[in-house]
Formats: sequence, C-alpha cells, structure tokens
Amino acid sequence: MKKRIALAVVFAVICVLAACSSKEPELENTTAESSLPEETTVKATTAEPSSEEETTSDETTGPEVSEGGSRIIIASDTHYLARELTDFQSSFKYRVEHGDGKIMQYVWEITDAFIQEVKMEKPDLVILSGDLTYNGEWESHIEFAEKLEEIENAGIPVIVIPGNHDINNPYAVRFEEDSVEGIQSIEAEDFEDIYQNFGYNEAVSRDPASLSYVYQVNDYTRALMLDSCQYYPRNLVGGMIRDDTYDWIEEQMEEAWNLGMNVIPVAHHNLLDESEVYLEDCTIEHSEQLIDQLESWDVPLFLSGHLHVQHHMRSGEDSGIYEIVTGSLTTPPCQYGVLDYGDDGSFRYSTKALDMEEWAKQSGITNKELLKFNEFGKQFLSKVFYNQAQDEFKRLDSLKGLTTGQKEQMAKVYAELNVACSAGKVLEIRDKVMVKNGYKLWMNEGYQSILSQYLEWIIRDGTKDYNVLTGE
Repeated sequence: MKKRIALAVVFAVICVLAACSSKEPELENTTAESSLPEETTVKATTAEPSSEEETTSDETTGPEVSEGGSRIIIASDTHYLARELTDFQSSFKYRVEHGDGKIMQYVWEITDAFIQEVKMEKPDLVILSGDLTYNGEWESHIEFAEKLEEIENAGIPVIVIPGNHDINNPYAVRFEEDSVEGIQSIEAEDFEDIYQNFGYNEAVSRDPASLSYVYQVNDYTRALMLDSCQYYPRNLVGGMIRDDTYDWIEEQMEEAWNLGMNVIPVAHHNLLDESEVYLEDCTIEHSEQLIDQLESWDVPLFLSGHLHVQHHMRSGEDSGIYEIVTGSLTTPPCQYGVLDYGDDGSFRYSTKALDMEEWAKQSGITNKELLKFNEFGKQFLSKVFYNQAQDEFKRLDSLKGLTTGQKEQMAKVYAELNVACSAGKVLEIRDKVMVKNGYKLWMNEGYQSILSQYLEWIIRDGTKDYNVLTGE
C-alpha cells in the first residue's frame, strides 16, 4: 500500500501509546431423472495465462515472505448440506452423479477432516469465501455454523462471507427417495445472525448497504470482506458490488492508508475475467470500477472462489492486482489455500489437499472409498464430467453421426481435462491430451457445442501450475 512502511511505523508508535423472514419456494416434488431443480453453481474454465513464472510445485515450501505477518487458511465453496436433508436415495444419487463434481455424499466427512487439519495446523485465521451451504437451506447453515465453532473453540478465528448459493435461494431442497421437496432458505438478516461469531461481531466496520465488513487480521493487515451476491428481489448467480458499498470501500481504504495498513479484499465472485465461458455469472458486474478503486490504493492481492477451479491471474501483464481463486473444498482434489501474508504486503500462496485417507484411518472409518479417497475422488470427478459429455451428446443433433466409440473417446478426454482443470494442473497433461483422437474429434466435430470451446480454452490456459503464487 502507498506509504506502507513509513505509516506502519507511525501506527506502531500509536499502538504503544495508547433474520428471521423465511421463504419457502413453491416447488413441487419431482422425479430424480426428469425435472430436478436446476442448480446455480457455475463450473467454469480459466482465462488467458498471465506472465508469472511457471511452477509445478504445490508444496507450502518456497520463498519466504517478510518477517512477521500472518498465516491464513482459505477455503471456498464448501456447499455443506445438513445430514437430515437427504436419505441418500435415487434423487440425491442422481444429483451427485450428474452435478458439477462436488462429493456431496461425503460432505460431512470432508468438513470434519478440514476442521481437524485446521486445528492441527493452527493458522492465525481461517477465511471462508462463500457458498457455505448447498443451496442456502436453513438447517444447513445452522449445522455448518455449529461445525465452525469447533475451530473457534480451538482459539483459531474464522471469518465468512456469503456466496450466491447461501441466501434467498429458491432451490433449497430436501432429497427424499426419487423426489425433492422445496424447503426454507435464509434471508440476509439470518446470515448475519447465524454467523455473527465468524466476523460480524468482531468487525472494525460494517457496510450498511450489504453484508460486507472489515476484519482486523493483525496490527498491520485488515481483511475487506465483500458481499458480492445478489439476493434481492431474487437470487442470482452473478455478482455485483452495490453503489453505496463502493463509497464505503473508499472510506475503509482511506482509513487503512492513514493507519499504514495492508488490505486483503475477499469476495465470492471474481474480480478479473478468470472464466472466458461464463463472464456474466462469474466476474463481478462492472468489475473495472472495483479494479480501479483497489489499484489506486496499491492493493496487491484479491481472494475469491465461485469457479470450483484453482486459478490465478493478474490485472495487467506486468503489473496490477493479483487475484487468486481457491477451488471448491468439496470438489476433488478437495484442497484449500494457505496464504502467508507479510506485514509489508508481500505474500506467498499455495494449496494443500485434504488428507482424507489419514483422517479416515485415525477416525476408525472402514469405508473403502474414504480409506482410498485420493483414487476414489479422481474417479468420481472423472465420472461426473464423463456424464456431462454424454448428456451433451444426447442434446446435440449435430453429433448424432458419431459412433458410440467416438463419443466414448470424446467423453473420456473431456473428463480428463476437466479433472486437471479443477486442480489447476492442466499443464501436466495438456500435451499428451492434444494428440488424442478424442480431443481432435471435439475440435473438428464438436465445434457446435460449448463444451468444445470450453476444452479449447482449458488447453490454451493450461501453461502453468496454478497452485502456487508469490507476490512482493
């Protein structure tokens, strides 16, 4: 931040001297195969590669940031579902196998394993960047907040913001046998009340126009938690920042400037065009205004989620603000971010996959899928993407001339690339995939499908490992 070093010294000297309106959608019971309510998650590819150095390491070792600072764990898109809301029968199974890759059948185990790892690692702070629940179910929020108390009780603060799934969601449902039933979601006031102990009660400042707030990380750094969601008059997938919130942001940036503090903005939606497929649904509407505002204060880093893809990029080719997108905690490889943020604004980010197998072993679990979770997770995600491709073939008349074998090759390539993309590791496979017949068929025969464009963008973007980023 401008004048950071000098003002930090001044600030150090100063320090020494010194809701419940519920809405139940009118949703009739429907069969699992035919008319399940459409989810509002966006699974998107990534954008043009920026100019940072290539790296293939996902370890937490590497260049050190400046002395002092904080270690922050970042998780996104947990999509927690209260256990009582499913009977694990056909409607739930269909949604899992034909969804977007979330391992919803083990969301409770994933959550517990994450909590255990956080308590073992003892970070200075945990940030959850939205989509805390599956579809905003009241029961899911209550149960998830109770889980987070376990981290707080271990002396580790947790702060949260909502995602597009969390508030006023008409797709909040209960799964029962071969049907789904619409149930109660929450309103914005309820979110603040349920998560009051996870940022809101400790806020240095609250935005009157949204659920945004400022949290004091340490003496030199604040987290600017931005509510980028649209939930009135109806829930939308895409994000935006309210006009009044921009004024509040400016006030917070000026105050941080005067105190010599760093600011880490966090939102659910993306600041930059990380996705070339779903710009309207992923990038914050009119984000150029927010980019200009943050860059005018020399903010180096922005954190987000939403894509369910591990990625990062920079606003300019050789300068500007970095954005890091942390993938979904419940989508294989089920990883979270570890951010070492220095008192001078330097940072190093890396990812760490949950050690589900060790957690299962220590917990006395006998379930083979959990005991061999690494293999199971990859196979599960591959099957989901394979199903997406096969579903696309059924919809497109232009692909009906292809043989079953050709479609099989195409579906396998689509799955392979998407699994790697979710982990931010397309670089490891892109060259060998591009020579496969299945990929060539997508480029030559499947051009009318958005999935073909999707694969092309994944290949073009896959020039680096997106699991590590260092900034100075």
